Amino acid sequence: MGEARSMTVQELTNVLSKPEVPAQYVVRGHHDQQLATANTAHISVIDLCRLFTKDGVATDEASKLRAALESWGLFLLSNHGVETTMMDDMMIASREFFKRPLEDKKRYTNLIGGEKFQFEGYGNDRVRSSDQILDWSDRLYLKVEPEDERLIALWPTHPENFRDILHEFTKKCGGVKDDLLQAMAKLLQLDDDNYFVDQLGEKAETNVRCSYYPECPRPELVFGLKPHCDGTVLTLLMVDESVGGLQVLRDGVWWDVPIVPHTLLVIIGDQTEIMSNGFFKSPVHRVVTNAKKERLSVALDYSVDHEREIEPSAQLINEKRPALYMKVKVKDYIAKLYEHFSQGTMVIDTLQI
Repeated sequence: MGEARSMTVQELTNVLSKPEVPAQYVVRGHHDQQLATANTAHISVIDLCRLFTKDGVATDEASKLRAALESWGLFLLSNHGVETTMMDDMMIASREFFKRPLEDKKRYTNLIGGEKFQFEGYGNDRVRSSDQILDWSDRLYLKVEPEDERLIALWPTHPENFRDILHEFTKKCGGVKDDLLQAMAKLLQLDDDNYFVDQLGEKAETNVRCSYYPECPRPELVFGLKPHCDGTVLTLLMVDESVGGLQVLRDGVWWDVPIVPHTLLVIIGDQTEIMSNGFFKSPVHRVVTNAKKERLSVALDYSVDHEREIEPSAQLINEKRPALYMKVKVKDYIAKLYEHFSQGTMVIDTLQI
């Protein structure tokens, strides 16, 4: 069943008497992944509007997108249609929530009765074993779609605009997600540009994750978020514009993901890697901490309906390129994902044929 942490990281930073971190946060056995300063990755900035123009500009932009999807597995998206004021309001509302008094935030706890873990709510990720390395971050995790499955009691009422801005932000980003999935289907020359959109199903799930990374006295020893792949179709991420920390792994080397104000960072998830039969890559990424600055991010994760099965598209399988992954029920995949995440391993490896 796992056990509850005794306190959030934000609480912990207030009681530490010396510049040390508790042993359960210290990364062990990762000597090949030193948490040192990395070089900045050359991540493409893709103009969403240019992807849908009727001339050669769209072809050039599509080529950039394909290169990004096949190499890094992530890219920055500009001209996406989400107003800068809406992005700023969502970040400000999230930051204000984490600044609320602890008693206020704990009204939305992800621990039922102080013990039983649930994914939605405020707190930390689940602790599954005593030797699990913990991440230096707190989060507010909420299901936002399907709308009729929202646990609205866990949606903060302070700041007062939090619920409204999250609803509007979700709606706006949903259109961006659909546009991207259509562009990706077109890149693979699938018969239907809506192939990936249709795979989502009527009960497709969207979750928001507002993550808060407090200042860390020993950033060289801990992860803000341990290395992982997203088990989703894709993630739309707003990163802190004043402090970095997100890194991506490529060819055994960790790279800093650059900050470009008011872009959305798009990260391809395992579900897309499976459905694209490995043409599009789900990248391993992590977050490192900072000794002098706190950091905030807001992510929307998009998943196929958990009751559906996913497998490589039949149109992407032939004698030269057989199916690389087994069929899997999304609900079972997500369950395995969290188990593997706590152990620092990648669940997609278990599906390879």
